[in-house]
Amino acid sequence: MQHKLSARVRNITPSATVELTNRVAELRAQGIDVISFGLGEPDFGTPKNISEAGKTAIDENHTKYTAVSGIAPLRQAICDKLLRDNQVSYIPNQISVGTGAKQPLFNAVQALVEEGDEVLLPTPCWVSYVEMIKLAGGVPVQVPCIEEKGFALDLEALERAVTPRTKAIIINTPNNPTGAVYSPEDLKALADLACRKDFYIISDEVYEKLTYAGKTHFCIASISEEVKERCVIINGFSKAYAMTGWRMGYAAADTPIIRAINSYQGHVTSNPSSIAQYASLEALSGPQESLEVMRREFDARRCFLLDRLNRIDGVHCVSTKGAFYLMPNIRSFFGKSAGEKRIQNSTDLANYLLDQAHVAVVPGDAFLLPDNLRISYSTSMESLKEGMDRIEAALKLLGLA
Repeated sequence: MQHKLSARVRNITPSATVELTNRVAELRAQGIDVISFGLGEPDFGTPKNISEAGKTAIDENHTKYTAVSGIAPLRQAICDKLLRDNQVSYIPNQISVGTGAKQPLFNAVQALVEEGDEVLLPTPCWVSYVEMIKLAGGVPVQVPCIEEKGFALDLEALERAVTPRTKAIIINTPNNPTGAVYSPEDLKALADLACRKDFYIISDEVYEKLTYAGKTHFCIASISEEVKERCVIINGFSKAYAMTGWRMGYAAADTPIIRAINSYQGHVTSNPSSIAQYASLEALSGPQESLEVMRREFDARRCFLLDRLNRIDGVHCVSTKGAFYLMPNIRSFFGKSAGEKRIQNSTDLANYLLDQAHVAVVPGDAFLLPDNLRISYSTSMESLKEGMDRIEAALKLLGLA
């Protein structure tokens, strides 16, 4: 039978990171020792107090449906966190808890974007933003960031990109894939632009706890009430608390927006896991020491990786100070060959490194940055050292390193 799938599904571009993860799994199943620098997932275990809270939720039979928006104590804890850490005030009815940060983000795009609306995307950007906009009938408008300035926002280019059809911008700071942390000055200028030109700001802040070398996260909604009214803040528990598999995140926004998000979610998944909600409540209200332990280890890995990359002939990597990614520029290797393998783009180079060195990296093409690779340092220092040795040896075969 020939299945007649919808056009919107046929037009989805598969996630490059998911495809890479699947290919790594296939190679490992064949007995090949693959080191993966591709996954955006902390290699630490979930802190014990959080896991125990999940077990307690099961023992106490907190296993029933909850409100679509999440349990009241968790929504209050999120409000407390936003006021304490980000200096922005919300009430529980302005919080929607979802399955990972991805679901509230998808819900927000569905709630705000009409057919034909334009959504600004500072690029490079996370692979799912473009597809989320397209699924809502919107038009992604790419606005490249400035690599030479650590992938900072190009505010002049953003203003030029605004049209009467501009409905929103999606920003991500600290950033996946670049690791950039947007400055308060740039975010204030962006907020001023949004207020002048009347568009929404969807701010994905899931990496906020992972900043280094004196950089700190700044929440754009904290600027003023006028700015806050047009913001949807997206955050979650996966990155800071090593809770990727728990699938918990949230949106914070004005009440009408959250009401629309909850209405949409009510017809899709209803509430997220009740057990994960109680674990997330403990994550916010319990001890926070584990965050600093993980952050310091990530910073040590960042410094090591940045140094190793910039020691390789033909590789240039700007120093970014957030998340757990670096994006080295590898354009010098385009046109080079090793045997019959000719490198034409970042996808070719990523495939070459996987085949030749058995190291998985994500091509910059996936993030709309074709001259670069994304390397995640959310793996052990031992794996980073071995993986970089393999990469350097493989690149030498191409004639530059």
